[in-house]
Amino acid sequence: MSTNTEGFFQKLYNQIYSYLTDADMWVNVGMVLVKILAIVIASRIVVSLLHATVNRIFHHRHGGGKIQLDQRRVDTMRVLVNNIVQYTIYFLAILMILQLLGIDLRPVLVSAGVLGLAVGFGAQSLVRDIITGFFIIFEDQFAVGDVVTINNMTGTVQEIGLRITRVRSWTGEVHIFPNGTITQVTNFSLQNTLAVVDVSVAYEENLGQVEEVLKEVLAKAQAELPDIVAEPQILGVQALGPSEVVMRVTAECKPNAHHGVNRNLRAMIRTEFTKRGIQIPYPKIVAMSGKAQGQA
Repeated sequence: MSTNTEGFFQKLYNQIYSYLTDADMWVNVGMVLVKILAIVIASRIVVSLLHATVNRIFHHRHGGGKIQLDQRRVDTMRVLVNNIVQYTIYFLAILMILQLLGIDLRPVLVSAGVLGLAVGFGAQSLVRDIITGFFIIFEDQFAVGDVVTINNMTGTVQEIGLRITRVRSWTGEVHIFPNGTITQVTNFSLQNTLAVVDVSVAYEENLGQVEEVLKEVLAKAQAELPDIVAEPQILGVQALGPSEVVMRVTAECKPNAHHGVNRNLRAMIRTEFTKRGIQIPYPKIVAMSGKAQGQA
């Protein structure tokens, strides 16, 4: 190895050694790391405190057993404000960390603006998602806790953001929809629903007696089922089947409560019909011998 090469490596070694053994340098590095750690911890604490404050501000007591449209909007805005607060605090923390690392933020911010403009042109779907999410919240199309059908998928809204909407189906799956893809929404939680029950009785039964029994059952159901909000109605004969007469009854219910009311009404009607001896038709097979046919 030549003398020049040995001198170069010796000089490089001396520089690295002096750099690594510089106490002031390590003190500065330690201070920067401590400050970065303090910023991270402080940002998490601030986010937690602000989340608790936002939740307390938006806390609204349920009462009366009836749906509260204001509460739906409160829950939706609470989730949205928490997300905005969290993203804002973390963004400021990142800027402070970059400043501690000696990075000039002015070129970074200018570059971010130019990059944002370029992304705006390239990420049109993201912009569409955000705009659609804003109008979903602004127009109160649906809110957290509503039962909705979105793009032929039915479930309960868990979260509404500016970009995505989370819906949990009744079997437990969580479906995530980019807001820009939401083209059709059916909301079952805005207004009262109607429970419709068709009751089949045999042709041999007295329809007048059947109606009287149904009136008693419906009056009992209105008193016992809190989800029924108006007097149930007997609409009369709905259809004449091959072996049965179909009668229809309806009951106005609280939003999205008609499924449970339907089941309870069917059980109560079936029990009362059994007590009163009213027959519910079922398929019957009559076998006739040849002698009986000749006599007929």
